[in-house]
Amino acid sequence: MSKKRPSVGQTIGGVIAGLEQQIFRTTPPAEELVAKGTPLQPVAAARGGVIAIGLPGDPGEPDGRPERLRLSAPGVEAVIDLAAGGRLASFVVDGRELLVTEGLGPIAWGSFPMVPFAGRVRDGRFEFRGRRYELPTDMPPHALHGTVLDRRWEALDDQTIATELGPSWPFAGRAVQHFELEAGRFTSRLELHADEPMPASIGWHPWFRRQPPPVASRGTPGPEPGALELELEAGAMFHRDSAGIATTRLVAPPPPGPWDDCFTDLRRPPVLRWPGFLELTIDSDCPTWVVYTVPADSLCVEPQSAPPNAFNTGPTIVEPGRPLLAEMVWTWRSLAR
Repeated sequence: MSKKRPSVGQTIGGVIAGLEQQIFRTTPPAEELVAKGTPLQPVAAARGGVIAIGLPGDPGEPDGRPERLRLSAPGVEAVIDLAAGGRLASFVVDGRELLVTEGLGPIAWGSFPMVPFAGRVRDGRFEFRGRRYELPTDMPPHALHGTVLDRRWEALDDQTIATELGPSWPFAGRAVQHFELEAGRFTSRLELHADEPMPASIGWHPWFRRQPPPVASRGTPGPEPGALELELEAGAMFHRDSAGIATTRLVAPPPPGPWDDCFTDLRRPPVLRWPGFLELTIDSDCPTWVVYTVPADSLCVEPQSAPPNAFNTGPTIVEPGRPLLAEMVWTWRSLAR
């Protein structure tokens, strides 16, 4: 299906697992995540935080369009790369980088938004309202992580960015992200707006370093942090089939890791801990979480509005005027003595 897509500037009035196992859930109903959206407005930093943004005119931007949003607050600096899929490309707390900042291809670094589908679509195929669709299989034989992670995003204001869904997606719509940063707290809001009915799911894919290095410009570093630990209290995990996609059978309680799996019924938000350095909590209104702990140097904790391959098991339907919304909040505290 080929449709003329209106530009982001014309249509948005201001409002926003890589290598891991991809699977599906059965509860809660996906429709609960479709809600009326309200315009996202810049929000002043709270509790004494100060936000500084870099926009057009930064060095290295010859066409005058911003390549990055640079946010800072006491003790934290963040960079959103508009040219690299609107991803959080760097997140430095107390002088140490928490994210993987480079990788083999766009699915292996930073913290990127997954839109209009999170995780895999089995064989890149799905049916919607009597018609069959095929998506590019960028991780054969499956489609993976949506269509916007390598698209350029545009700044709508100093905290909000947007992009259309691109030519590989057969429906017209756009994604919007809004960011808020303050001391000890980072909030990402993600929105999918449809110009026509479409199946959809959204989420984030952050890659955390197991051993965050010091930032060279910070001078002599303190004691080396301990290796990353994960606290995850999930009521159930989905069993995988031979193709690496989950069945409907739940495993409860989940077995110990390493994991390349999807979890549901979380008892509390996941906690990442670098002993002697930092404790970071990831909270979200998303009901399913893909966790990938296999790599020796990194770890992924991915909130998703619906499970991978939900297009083939019971998709959320997004309608014009009823965007799909999700929020992810990182909070942290120092463990340094």
